[in-house]
Amino acid sequence: MESIVPQLMANSIIAGGIYALVALGFNLIYGATKFFNLTHGVIAAIGGYTVFYITKKNDSLASFFNQSIGGTVFAVLIGVLCAALVGYLLDKFLYKKLRDRKASPMVFLVASLGAFTCLQAFLAILFTSQFQTLGGGAGDIVTYTIFGGIITEVQAIVIVSVVVIMLVLGIFLKKSLFGKSVEAISDDEHVAKIVGIHTEKIISIVFVIGSAIAGLAGILVGYDTGLEPTMGMGLLLKGVIASIIGGIGNVYGGVLGAFLLGFVENFGIWKISGEWKDAIAFGLLIVFLIVRPQGILKR
Repeated sequence: MESIVPQLMANSIIAGGIYALVALGFNLIYGATKFFNLTHGVIAAIGGYTVFYITKKNDSLASFFNQSIGGTVFAVLIGVLCAALVGYLLDKFLYKKLRDRKASPMVFLVASLGAFTCLQAFLAILFTSQFQTLGGGAGDIVTYTIFGGIITEVQAIVIVSVVVIMLVLGIFLKKSLFGKSVEAISDDEHVAKIVGIHTEKIISIVFVIGSAIAGLAGILVGYDTGLEPTMGMGLLLKGVIASIIGGIGNVYGGVLGAFLLGFVENFGIWKISGEWKDAIAFGLLIVFLIVRPQGILKR
């Protein structure tokens, strides 16, 4: 019975890595704009489906990317850039208009929900609701055994990606002029404008970076488990829960909350049905909202 513990730990770290990628981009955008960007989840799906289109669905493109050296890496980069572009366009043509009209947070929330619904329906129309996968057959899966737990090559890439992005993003926000500008906008956007910060430009860059990270998350999920148009909502909910329990608006807090959520979920269903996983996640969220609403780490 105890032999299952190493695999549960491996599963917890893998789940935490996926949640962390979503939480990193979500926290970055929330820190600058102060609203829950619900489209963040579907942008992750867009990144995954972009790679699916150019490597699986379109025969001519698939032939090029699958046969060329480094084709997979190039396809992933295109998927990340496509997700970043969608995030930029959403900010420019939707959220910026709302900021100009000084819309309330509730208006932003409803607008992002509408955009989420439209983009998800668009994916379903283009690719149908059928489950798709980016990876090859079962025989192509490379696995590693670490302390008794088995992880795949894609899952290892997830963990490495989280660590690298977290460190780079944290240092970049702490040390660069851009990071100081984001902090100023987060504290008071009006005052930031007065002191000469180009707030709209900074917010656009934040959306590009955050959406790119979300796109990478969607692509890695596609290679690990698969794609479906509705996957965005599940990723969004877990990313938001991780952000809240870790510390909304805090880069390191979001990652910490993601791994805590991954461990609580996977060990919570050790003795019970896996259908309870979402209930356990929301139960953890409720506990934090009551006991420590600011999360583990403050913004």
